[in-house]
Amino acid sequence: MSETGSDSVEGSTTAPIQPIIENLPTIADWLPESIVPFWELISEVPAIGAVVIALVFFLLAFSLRFAIFRSLGRLSALTTSTVDDDILRDLRKPVFATILFPGLALAVEAAKLPLGSNVLVNILVSVVVVSWMRATLNISISVLSVLEKNEGITVVEPRTIPLFDLSIKLLTIVIGSYVLLLIWGINPVGWLASAGIVGIAVGFAAKDTLANLFAGFFIVADSPYKIGDYINLDTGERGKVSAIGLRSTRILTRDDVEVTIPNGVIANAKIVNESGGPYLKIRNRIAVGVAYGSDVDEVCELLQRIGMEHAQTCSVPEPRVRMRGFGASSLDFELLVWIEHPEQRGRIAHELYMEIYKALGRANIEIPYTKHDVFIKEFPNAEKPESTSD
Repeated sequence: MSETGSDSVEGSTTAPIQPIIENLPTIADWLPESIVPFWELISEVPAIGAVVIALVFFLLAFSLRFAIFRSLGRLSALTTSTVDDDILRDLRKPVFATILFPGLALAVEAAKLPLGSNVLVNILVSVVVVSWMRATLNISISVLSVLEKNEGITVVEPRTIPLFDLSIKLLTIVIGSYVLLLIWGINPVGWLASAGIVGIAVGFAAKDTLANLFAGFFIVADSPYKIGDYINLDTGERGKVSAIGLRSTRILTRDDVEVTIPNGVIANAKIVNESGGPYLKIRNRIAVGVAYGSDVDEVCELLQRIGMEHAQTCSVPEPRVRMRGFGASSLDFELLVWIEHPEQRGRIAHELYMEIYKALGRANIEIPYTKHDVFIKEFPNAEKPESTSD
């Protein structure tokens, strides 16, 4: 039983390749009857026969590739997009290798090598698989870039590009690796079991990195913000989102300093997206206090006019003025203006405060400030100096 089992194991290692060699047709089956005598003469020298087969299939692969891609190139020239040209460029090598492979396999058979025939066939098949893997990765990048620019497709956006890109790469590498293992007669089941044990160990060692990766997937899927948004975190960071990765998010602050924050931190933080909502506009609040006794109607008209005359405030929604309450020493008003971009909030607020101060001064409307009146109830009696006698 043990010998039988060992023989079956050894046979399984070459099972994916041995049928390729055994099922290959003979050279005479491929040739017309008029050329068979010529081939039998050449086949007496196996090396010459192998070279002839390889050369014939090379010319065949070159001719077919030229004919196929020339026809497809004419069709792609009718479109305005360049993605079809990129796809055709990426497919040239794997198509050429796929057509050339049968001829090279026949050349290996015709050469009648004493050793290494299976290894050469395995190498040839591996080259074809790797070429298709590389073409798939390049084509996916081209297609995703085109879908990203297509406004009609909402699934593929700048925020979801890393997710789709990583998923396609992982799927291509996993399938390609599985096929390569089968080609070389390696049982993938044992490798998967070993990979599971190694994965557990790696998971404990890199738990923070894995947490950031999973958080990156959730951020991309949930989309609390996107590239170009201005966000505030409860940890104090505020700025424009410059990049969203699967491990971290980069924020460009108003000081032009780029801050990299792990996605695991952002996933557990409170995020205020100033660019969220139905549009990018944001409301700016300007608090103003005037002295008691001021004409409140005049104050409202003055603030309304200043908000509407500013060059960078929005007319829709239009500026508004609200009286917020009675302060300890002032009547509290608020000018509400909408601006186009959150990053302009500080500068526009500065300009509005400057104009309000000047306008209130011209209108003789007092801006109250804190005053302290000190009342002295009585002065202490000064002590009289004692008289001295000589």
